[in-house]
Amino acid sequence: MDRNDIDREKKKQCIEDIKVYFENERDEVIGDMAAELFLGFILEKIAPVIYNRALEDVYRFLDDRLDDLFVLEK
Repeated sequence: MDRNDIDREKKKQCIEDIKVYFENERDEVIGDMAAELFLGFILEKIAPVIYNRALEDVYRFLDDRLDDLFVLEK
């Protein structure tokens, strides 16, 4: 499974969320196809940036915890 794939129910909810966002924030009504294409764009272009940032944050967190552990070394 590609890391950009999401299960059917989550994808359906994301599409609905996008449609609600456009209607509430931009006063635009978009259909399922437009919302799905927008979701695809987010998954392809934006999600990897967020994913990589999360990995960097986890790395820094674990690195700090390892430093704390080595302080206990006798």
